[in-house]
Amino acid sequence: MITSRTFRAALPAAVLVCAVATALPAQASPADPRDAPAPRADTRTASAWLPYWDQENGYQDALRHAGWLHTVSPFWYKAAAADRIEGHPGAGDTRIIDGLHKAGIHVVPTVMDMDTMKPGELAGILTTPARRAAHTAALVRLARSHGYDGIDLDYETITTTATPDYRKVRSAYADFVTGLCAKLHAVRKQCVVTVSPQTAATGRIWDYAAIGRAADRMRIMAYDLHWSGGPPGPLSSTAWYDEILRRATALVPPGKIEMALPGYGWDWPADGSRPARHVTWKQAEALRRKVGAPYALDPESATPHFTYRDGTEPRTVWYQDARGTAAHLAAVRKYGVRDTSLWALGFEDPGLWNVLAQQ
Repeated sequence: MITSRTFRAALPAAVLVCAVATALPAQASPADPRDAPAPRADTRTASAWLPYWDQENGYQDALRHAGWLHTVSPFWYKAAAADRIEGHPGAGDTRIIDGLHKAGIHVVPTVMDMDTMKPGELAGILTTPARRAAHTAALVRLARSHGYDGIDLDYETITTTATPDYRKVRSAYADFVTGLCAKLHAVRKQCVVTVSPQTAATGRIWDYAAIGRAADRMRIMAYDLHWSGGPPGPLSSTAWYDEILRRATALVPPGKIEMALPGYGWDWPADGSRPARHVTWKQAEALRRKVGAPYALDPESATPHFTYRDGTEPRTVWYQDARGTAAHLAAVRKYGVRDTSLWALGFEDPGLWNVLAQQ
């Protein structure tokens, strides 16, 4: 499965619309969750990623919703070698770290691995004891810097199940996480591990049980059921969440799981012939209104979508908002999972926050 991190470094672009929409049939919408009362100031059941390419907007969003957030993970770092962690622009910004701490929010920056190493290099680090020890030490040093409260490990290109020795790499990653979390705990730092969804056909590289035993929290990226490089469709669905959590909660205590929710969408050519364009919720809603498409919530997936024409090209947009999230959270709560994550700050429907608080 390819995750939405494929757009992480791309600044959201304005979408050009050249013609009137061909809209999907309108449906009756459920009550607007933005009408719900605000939660107590101490209701903190969410974490969220802060994108470095839209840092100030994401930071201000976090401050506005501090009463909901227990943790913010700035998407700041990349693993460059066994002994080297590099920063994205803005990494370690003390104004942001201090501001989040003042608001009572833990700062647990993300370390990612996409596009930073040659194919197979990360697997080599994990399966070579000396290199793995050096990498663990580099991550612990990072966690102890800048007043951080821990780190979030977001390694998505470890290997694939097509690799002959993927089971060896899977086991090595589980051992690496176990050792890293123990060392972080020894210096009183949090250990958060981000994973992709595990279903009958996806996510086999992750040893959920081992990760769940070692980490403080395991974040499941519950989005991109349909992704930018595939055919159009919903980013998530209630049935998919049910499958993900049925498996996850059999291996990991629900209190350790964070279901990571999408605050964005994809704008595809209707035939899926080319990759989709990324849109935030705000961009998707602005586009829907501009082209005159009625609001429509897909009854099967509980996600909003619409169609329109860009010049002569028919296009389709699937995204997520507060109404859709409210429907999906019913599946999440069914499994006793209360904590959620958001990809990403500044992308989302503002009504999402009251939905999280009222569930």
